[in-house]
Amino acid sequence: MASASAPTPATAPLDAPRAANTAPSICVFCGARPGTNPAHVTAAQSFGKTLARRGWRLVYGAGDVGIMGEVARAAQNAGANCFGVIPVHLMGAERGKRDLTTFVITEDMHERKKVMFMNSDAIVVLPGGAGSLDEFFEVLTWAQIGLHKKPILLVDVAGYWQPLVAMIQHIVAEGFADASLLQLFQVVPDVAAAEAALVAHFPAAS
Repeated sequence: MASASAPTPATAPLDAPRAANTAPSICVFCGARPGTNPAHVTAAQSFGKTLARRGWRLVYGAGDVGIMGEVARAAQNAGANCFGVIPVHLMGAERGKRDLTTFVITEDMHERKKVMFMNSDAIVVLPGGAGSLDEFFEVLTWAQIGLHKKPILLVDVAGYWQPLVAMIQHIVAEGFADASLLQLFQVVPDVAAAEAALVAHFPAAS
């Protein structure tokens, strides 16, 4: 049965190694809206099914709306283990999905992001808005300052993330970040490429 209690503060290192012989947990950051391009919904559904087929656990924001809802329902319906984390103030707006394998309510957004990150082995960013950008830049910054080495994938569905990639390249060109920043995340064109990249990172669990 799903748990609705807030977790105790995590004390392990941010890049604590995955336990041996366990399937990887994939943290998905994505939009709470469906967007205007049907390709984004299709990609979300495809990625959810991919997680289930591979036996990987979904870690996500526990909402039942937008792209995040599509990922979760597809993964859940295909038999995946789903770990959802939502702050109490978004239970209504994001329709907290209580029928997940694990359902965690946090006090705020900061705790939500940390719990999601601490319970995952890789980060996949599907199309989304300001919240998804916030989540992406937080884990990217943590990698930049050496707090973790977890893979970060931007799934560039229909070229959605190209303006973001250009902005990061601009930041590097203007001298506000070292060129190594561009090596801390991987841009993949679609769900199939994201799956292949994750298999490369976790060959023993594939």
